[in-house]
Amino acid sequence: MEKQIINTSNAPSAIGPYSQAVKVGNLLFTSGQIPLNPQTGELVTDNIENAAEQVMQNLKAILEEAGTKFENVIKTTVLLRDINDFGKVNEVYAKYFSSEQPARSCFQVGKLPKDAFLEIEVTAIVE
Repeated sequence: MEKQIINTSNAPSAIGPYSQAVKVGNLLFTSGQIPLNPQTGELVTDNIENAAEQVMQNLKAILEEAGTKFENVIKTTVLLRDINDFGKVNEVYAKYFSSEQPARSCFQVGKLPKDAFLEIEVTAIVE
């Protein structure tokens, strides 16, 4: 099976030695996305809801570049700086997964890159 690297200018460039996503067969694996605005390179820090929205928009851009969409996401991993933000993140997250929700893991972690509020990665099917 061949590995294909996925990159788009509509999501933040990698801030380390990794790709935005890798497609293998009909599966897409994204790297974790933090709330970086791809146009400005600035981190969204005003509130958790806006940060979560930026993360989801970054993931949407990567999914679209790979030829898939949120409806084809089968697994997500959500990393939170503060587990007390769980409910607010869920409100934003639910707008993108209104039906056929994927499996999900969610953790509070000690620290995220750039001291971000959250990071989310997804695995999706590419039809």
